[in-house]
Amino acid sequence: MEQFLQAETLIIELLLVVSLVALAVQRLRVPYTVALVVVGLLITFQSPLEINLTPELILALFVPPLVFEAAFHLNFAELRRNLPQILVLAVPGVILTTLIIGGVIAWATPLSLPVALVFGALIAATDPVAVVALFRTLGVPKRLAVLMESESLLNDGTAIVIFNLMLVVALTGHFNWAQGAADFVQVAAGGTVVGLALGWLVSRLIARIDDYLIETTLTTILAFGAYLIAERLHFSGVLAVVTAGLVNGNMGPQGMSPTTRIVLFNFWEYVAFLANSLVFLLIGLQINIPALLAAWQPVLWAIAAVLVARVVVVYGLSWLMSHWTEPIALRWQHVLAWGGLRGAISLALALSLPAALGPDRELLRVMAFGVVLFT
Repeated sequence: MEQFLQAETLIIELLLVVSLVALAVQRLRVPYTVALVVVGLLITFQSPLEINLTPELILALFVPPLVFEAAFHLNFAELRRNLPQILVLAVPGVILTTLIIGGVIAWATPLSLPVALVFGALIAATDPVAVVALFRTLGVPKRLAVLMESESLLNDGTAIVIFNLMLVVALTGHFNWAQGAADFVQVAAGGTVVGLALGWLVSRLIARIDDYLIETTLTTILAFGAYLIAERLHFSGVLAVVTAGLVNGNMGPQGMSPTTRIVLFNFWEYVAFLANSLVFLLIGLQINIPALLAAWQPVLWAIAAVLVARVVVVYGLSWLMSHWTEPIALRWQHVLAWGGLRGAISLALALSLPAALGPDRELLRVMAFGVVLFT
């Protein structure tokens, strides 16, 4: 009973902090997520707060709402039109990003190559929420917005699959490239199939129901259920959620009333806001300022590696793609390169790092925090 009360009190306190910070930034005109991290750091200035959540639970709580909300709003016709460019940036691009960042970090810091590649994978996921919001204000070309948003959504899935593979290597010290490639394909394909099946099933159910409360509940079950079922089958939970969100977001609204559509879109906007806010606050609560200052050199190397990797991936792969598919304009490449911000997914992965990594876990978290804060 006492543990339940402590957990309940902690949740209320976190939500209160999130609300107060959201109100304060409206007056101060500073980035909301940065303010959350700073507040978290100030709350635990001397001693970081240890949140007793397992790595699996952290990912299961935060990844589904963040990914599902983004996928739910994505237009499949626009995605399909730009699919070759998006897939190249989101799959080979993430692999190349992981290798570049991991190589630089292994060379410049005391971290071993496997652990450095874990960092490369967790920081490879982009999160251009602020940039996409600015796009809507400025009225940029639709294709550019789709490229950036879709790449971010799909590279989240790729990054998490690679992160899990590299984490096993870092903990066991064993890796077979052929087996790793086979596992990657199996995990990704399996997650996609699970998401397609569940997304189609829930969309069919929604078409037969005219009750916005039940329909909202079904999408909630879909988001978390797709993740849990895929993970239980040893497939990619995040790719299952991405696919389920895409299918449900494009098929589901066709069978919904206008009221349901409004309620559903507002509900998922709120859930994603809550998950995003809690991730940024929690990372601030678990990193102390002395540790951040002590690791200033690895943090600077991490920032430099992320910037270099992004430039190489965007300009290099865009040049290669221009030979066989519709080219991405050079001015758009500039936007894609500088719009590759890091955010909630990277921080959620950093929070999920197991204690078995030892002292390396703290350094990886500090570097992830530094990169996200910088971008």
